Amino acid sequence: MANEQQLKQKYQPAINLMQQLGVRLENVNMQGDKLYIKGEAPSQDVKNKVWDQIKLIDPGYSDLACDITVSQQQTRPQTMGAGASVSGGQSGRRYTVRSGDSLSKISREFYGDADRYMKIFEANRDVLKDPNRIQPGQELVIPE
Repeated sequence: MANEQQLKQKYQPAINLMQQLGVRLENVNMQGDKLYIKGEAPSQDVKNKVWDQIKLIDPGYSDLACDITVSQQQTRPQTMGAGASVSGGQSGRRYTVRSGDSLSKISREFYGDADRYMKIFEANRDVLKDPNRIQPGQELVIPE
């Protein structure tokens, strides 16, 4: 059975990433035989990046309980006031491309269907010139 110090050391890359990306850590302590991390991420994308890091460290993360919420202030950053979007989907969800991503992978994540990748491409023609060429760090609009 691992102790708190061993588990903190094991998950230190994820904790470091949280701090770099502006996750507000509320708790990092032991609960039973698991390391418990509670925090608030500034966006869903940041939360996803943290979970990707956790899964790189230990795909099963059986010795970790991680509760990351998304800040309510940041969940609706640039949406229009009172109603439907009239900007052709530009006020939809946002996603930052990570290493290893493809439009079909992102499409599968958001729509459950990899074949809807052209919908994402069309909404991001200002950023993307070719649906087969996306770069880590690019900020994409994910239309509803």
